[in-house]
Amino acid sequence: MKPLPSTHTDFVIEREFAAPPEAVFQAWADPEAKRRWSDCHAEHTTDYQLDFRPFGHETHRVDYPDGRVQQIEKVFFDIVAARRIVFGYDIRLDDRRLSVSLVTVEFFASRRGTRMVYTEQLAYLDGHQDLDQRRRGTQESLDRLGAQLSRH
Repeated sequence: MKPLPSTHTDFVIEREFAAPPEAVFQAWADPEAKRRWSDCHAEHTTDYQLDFRPFGHETHRVDYPDGRVQQIEKVFFDIVAARRIVFGYDIRLDDRRLSVSLVTVEFFASRRGTRMVYTEQLAYLDGHQDLDQRRRGTQESLDRLGAQLSRH
């Protein structure tokens, strides 16, 4: 079987939060806080770990009831407190790598508190594409982040 070429795309999501950049950044850095807002499959998550430092890893494993296993592995490349996070991650479903991404998250002080800009560049592999689902899932996670920040 001839391998399909990879395809590339990107998306940007901006959010305003009524919290200072330090608080928004901390919600990314704290393992318990991060899991609360970022885990979109919490009922099926069997392993989650966060080592938030340059070249640290974040791992996330989901065991679905139908037997499929999804794994996400992140590597943090650049972390500047309350200013920027740059990480790469891949998503695998069973033994198939679906995509590899580079993400930059930037935090800017604003009149409301923080303007956060999330930029993701994706390489889809072997014919896989889920841009609408990926964008929607990221937006839902960031909505949960906003709700979590508003409670504090």
